[in-house]
Amino acid sequence: MQLALDEARAAAQRGEVPVGAAILRDGAVLARAGNRTLELKDPTAHAEMLALRLACEAIGSERLIGCDLYVTLEPCPMCAAAISFARIRRLYFAADDPKGGAVENGVRLYGSASCHHAPEVYGGLRAGEAAGLLRDFFRERR
Repeated sequence: MQLALDEARAAAQRGEVPVGAAILRDGAVLARAGNRTLELKDPTAHAEMLALRLACEAIGSERLIGCDLYVTLEPCPMCAAAISFARIRRLYFAADDPKGGAVENGVRLYGSASCHHAPEVYGGLRAGEAAGLLRDFFRERR
């Protein structure tokens, strides 16, 4: 989770919403990324999406079998679906997202009958730290 938090801090320094992600397999880091929606002018450039793309490129497959994703904020519906399609083994996330999350909040995608693959989910890891990054970021913008 430390790598994801580092990426979230870097995103904040770029003026992006501070969300970071890292993908590991067998203890090796395959990819890490932070939000870049503003920089890339791309609404899909969430930390998870960028990390998934980089990890798929790194292993040469669209399936990330045996990989674990660490992210600082509960994934949105788009990211949760991509995580499922990539066949991520375990999803670890820090802060809950009651408004935009799709794992333990909102649509709860992985509990849906239409979901083909649900990763093991572990929420709340370093949640206070991740939530603090988000809170501070938005406070400074108001």
